[in-house]
Amino acid sequence: MKLSVSWRASAAAVVAAATLLTSGSIADAASKADSVDRADRSGKADEAHKAHKAGIEAAAAPDIPLANVKAHLTQFQSIATANGGNRAHGRPGYKASLDYVKAKLDAAGFTTSIQQFTSSGRTGYNLIADWPGGDANQVVMAGSHLDSVSSGAGINDNGSGSAAVLETALAVSRAGLQPTKHLRFAWWGAEELGLVGSRYYVNNLSSANRAKISGYLNFDMIGSPNPGYFVYDDDPAIEKTFKDYYAGLGVATEIETEGDGRSDHAPFKSAGVPVGGLFTGASRTKTAAQVTKWGGTAGQSFDRCYHSSCDTTSNINDTALDRNSDAVAYAVWELSE
Repeated sequence: MKLSVSWRASAAAVVAAATLLTSGSIADAASKADSVDRADRSGKADEAHKAHKAGIEAAAAPDIPLANVKAHLTQFQSIATANGGNRAHGRPGYKASLDYVKAKLDAAGFTTSIQQFTSSGRTGYNLIADWPGGDANQVVMAGSHLDSVSSGAGINDNGSGSAAVLETALAVSRAGLQPTKHLRFAWWGAEELGLVGSRYYVNNLSSANRAKISGYLNFDMIGSPNPGYFVYDDDPAIEKTFKDYYAGLGVATEIETEGDGRSDHAPFKSAGVPVGGLFTGASRTKTAAQVTKWGGTAGQSFDRCYHSSCDTTSNINDTALDRNSDAVAYAVWELSE
């Protein structure tokens, strides 16, 4: 994050006041304030300056509580268990999942809407949630698919992304965030049948409304049990945002290739919307080099339960889910300003 002119002015004023108290010299205080400002511009700020800057950046986006994200996953698992073991398109478990997410958002002050479509002879639903305020001509969207395959509860694929996006939206409400850009969150139906819900949404936007979306962030499988840390390389600004976040953690990333074009960012990208996102891997095998970077088990899939009945709440890596949930919030805060 670049420091603003107003921050530099504030920092200079604080230094000047402190100097005045110790030396009694207004001229000396002003001189020292000018020195701080010059040091800031030249990139040679002192440790106090750096600490204050770090405090501002830390406050920019909240830490997303892992326990809250996992509580949503527990609810998704319970819904699946009560509805034939899955949350698939056109099945009761999907609609129950959507109702759960919608109730949370409604209570938090979002304006929600349900978009209905038909696929494979069954009714599907997208859930859209808008946070009041922000420039309606500059919309930042964050989304994930809410449906599972019919063979399992879909807790990593994609309860993980759905829960992280939900908890980030709730964090927006808790913070009373007033971003410069308008914030919109989405949970897509029938992704597992070929990106049906997200494609329906994009295709039914007018060209003018499509042009208002300044970025779409996609989160699909972000808690894989043998995780990698993959960043979409579609839009340079969005890619840099995620890479900067992970660089701050000292975690190496790689460019996402396994799911390229296979998740809900694809319809947005095809329509000319800047896209980006995160991914922790699916059926591909983790290499020894990747184990050196990230830990885990070489020669094993990133997610051995991909599209299987064992994709339950036990199929989640807490560290990956925690890091990626915080990354969702970081990107939402950064890109909406």
